[in-house]
Amino acid sequence: MKYRLPPLNALRAFEAAARHMSFKKAAEELCVTPAAVSHQIRTIEEYLGVELFCRSNRAIELTGHGKRCFQEVSLGFTHLTRAMTWVDTTRDSQRLVITAGPAFTTKWLVPRLSKFTDLHPEIKTRVSASLALCDFVKEGVDVAIRFGRIDTAGLHVERLVEESVVPMCSPMLRNAQDQPLTPDDLARVPLIHDESLRMVDPVATGWSEWLKHAGMKIDATRGVFFNHADHALQAAVEGTGVVLGRRVLAAQDVRAGRLMIPFGPEIPTGLFFHFVCAEEKKSRTSTVKLFRDWLFDELQSEAKPLV
Repeated sequence: MKYRLPPLNALRAFEAAARHMSFKKAAEELCVTPAAVSHQIRTIEEYLGVELFCRSNRAIELTGHGKRCFQEVSLGFTHLTRAMTWVDTTRDSQRLVITAGPAFTTKWLVPRLSKFTDLHPEIKTRVSASLALCDFVKEGVDVAIRFGRIDTAGLHVERLVEESVVPMCSPMLRNAQDQPLTPDDLARVPLIHDESLRMVDPVATGWSEWLKHAGMKIDATRGVFFNHADHALQAAVEGTGVVLGRRVLAAQDVRAGRLMIPFGPEIPTGLFFHFVCAEEKKSRTSTVKLFRDWLFDELQSEAKPLV
């Protein structure tokens, strides 16, 4: 005789409550009220004729039946997720979903993406610009490009390229003699501050550190401050002042002549861009592998100096 299962929503509520050991946290995950979670679990308990939780005023605890039930129900939901993921990926195996930070997306990826789509027109490529952490399975993400220090647990992670900083400005920005800027001109021209690195590493190189490294005593508190790297670079393109620009993000602007590097030194930041994907996505024949190889080839071709 085929066994009739309790309602799926009730099983979901039980699995979430047992995983979090909290009706409240389970309710937040499922976007319902704690009372609704409690009601769903009571439904299962009445259906089975046993208690799954020991309840007190401040906590819940799984009973013996509850512990065994949780193990099997959790495994069942894992199998369901894998099945749905398999159907989704095989249904649209030529789909590629990429997530990257807004600045990297705007300044690096978008100007070059047509090279990849021209090489692989059969791949349906979607780009999501976000700094938020992502769940590769639940959100259907194939590849993430992340900057700085990242949690590598359960993921395939490769370093792409190290970021460095160097003074940059518009070619239109000239000194009093109508000549390209020199380091001494930093005492009079506005400084553009890109604070995005400090959001990743509080001791990352800014104008104060660069000027000290260059042996210059100039007020580094002057100028305009931006918390997005692409905004700071655009301000420099528009002639607002001199930015301590991020080399990787600014490469296209420099090569196109929108920005120039009037002088050095260029200082490495010790912070890297990373290629990230789920372990099972790094197959030699997958769209992820095709994008990964193109990404590394493109970065390798740009490894030569900008000036």
